[in-house]
Amino acid sequence: MDRTIAVIDFGSQYSQLIVRRVRELGYYSRLYQPGELDQTGSPAAVILSGGPRSTSEKDAPDIDFEYLKAMGVPVLGVCYGMQLLNIKFGGAVCPGHTREYGPATLIPLSGGTLLQGLSERSQIWMSHSDTVSQLPEGAVVLGENLDSIPVALQWCEGFYGIQFHPEVTHSEEGMLVLKNFLSLAKDPPKFEIESFKDHLLESVREEVGERTVVCGVSGGVDSSVLAKLLFEAGVKVRYIFVDHGLLRKDEAQEVVKQFESVGIEIELVDVSEKFLARLEGVTDPEEKRRRIGDLFIDVFFDVAGDPDLLAQGTLYPDVIESATSGSIASRIKTHHNRVDRILEMKADGRVIEPLHELFKDEVRDLGRALGLPEAVVGRHPFPGPGLAVRCPGEITPDKLEIIREADAIFIGLLKSRDWYDHVWQAYAALIPVRTVGVKGDERSYEYAISLRAVVSTDAMTANWVHLPYELLAEASNRILNGVPGVNRVLYDISTKPPASIEWE
Repeated sequence: MDRTIAVIDFGSQYSQLIVRRVRELGYYSRLYQPGELDQTGSPAAVILSGGPRSTSEKDAPDIDFEYLKAMGVPVLGVCYGMQLLNIKFGGAVCPGHTREYGPATLIPLSGGTLLQGLSERSQIWMSHSDTVSQLPEGAVVLGENLDSIPVALQWCEGFYGIQFHPEVTHSEEGMLVLKNFLSLAKDPPKFEIESFKDHLLESVREEVGERTVVCGVSGGVDSSVLAKLLFEAGVKVRYIFVDHGLLRKDEAQEVVKQFESVGIEIELVDVSEKFLARLEGVTDPEEKRRRIGDLFIDVFFDVAGDPDLLAQGTLYPDVIESATSGSIASRIKTHHNRVDRILEMKADGRVIEPLHELFKDEVRDLGRALGLPEAVVGRHPFPGPGLAVRCPGEITPDKLEIIREADAIFIGLLKSRDWYDHVWQAYAALIPVRTVGVKGDERSYEYAISLRAVVSTDAMTANWVHLPYELLAEASNRILNGVPGVNRVLYDISTKPPASIEWE
């Protein structure tokens, strides 16, 4: 994928979202830093993102304007990008004393392409502090807000700016604005998952050659799609699944069967007793994560040895953030010599990350194109530390058994009532406090279970799902009657933020 719609990142929290929206419109897009303009190749169009800085600040983000003009492609400045372009064309920007954040109204003034087809009054989403105070000669106001302040400009042919975020859903016709802008591009690069699949398969074959790849699998979407991609590429692979004893009910066996159903044989390594022993008496969340991460890396490489290549399910957001949340290395948050080994392998070109161009929803689409069953590609996210993050306090076999049984009941009901696919993530967590209850004719002092179901697009924010009372009542009744050690069931209606999706 050589040509792109290049998005220049000035630090906005929505920069990745612009890339996603462009791809949703069917065009290939990538994110670049301001200093990487000359690395964009021959983009079909350029979008300058918003950002938290002020153009008046010392060392504010900048761009090579002459190089940008010489590209000869359409350019759209969003918020900070618009303000920067206005200055470059000879206008001025006034630092604001208060930040404008939230909904506003766009009134299109021109019949030009950028705002073509928009309503007479269109809701938009603002997030900025500076404001355009003086327009350069020749600039045209394409749209303004209710206070007659310009929020859409054109400086010359091909150069546009908007003082709002078209990529967020709060801008109700934002996708139309982006679509209109991209219509100005000559031969924009198409993005279709079927053709991209063929591109990935060929890339894997070329990169791997005759070497052997070791691929860690967990049953999650990313590792499953990665495993199937390697399998379809026809390269030599060892698939290793480490059962750390923190999985859901019957999960290890189900994952093995799922892979067998598509012709993939995996090596199952059961080290659950070793992990539980390492976690005995530990209550601090970060310490639990550290111990799980350390031991996981040790076990994995004890089995894998010194592989020719290591495959990781790193996704595009991980690359952008210089993180590896989709990889084995991400399971550990502190320094460890085995992680150094992964970094050394990467430096030696012995780590392959075939999914690094894709977002999560695109990975699911790729899995479907590769023939993975919907039960795999539609699976809810599951954290690397497993049930450890759903068991606050000390982890014990008894507590894990309670969580597994309650979770199986809840997830089973969501599936049977056709709610599972409408939920981003759902689970049962144990509250480590014994509460008073009545069972039979006696008082009981047993644990409470918290059920959680959320919707999200990127896990950065999440809202709780308004499940039917009847479903929640049945889940509660089944758990209270079928799971020993529980006498109370709660439903978590916390949003993220301020709460997180998981408990720990």
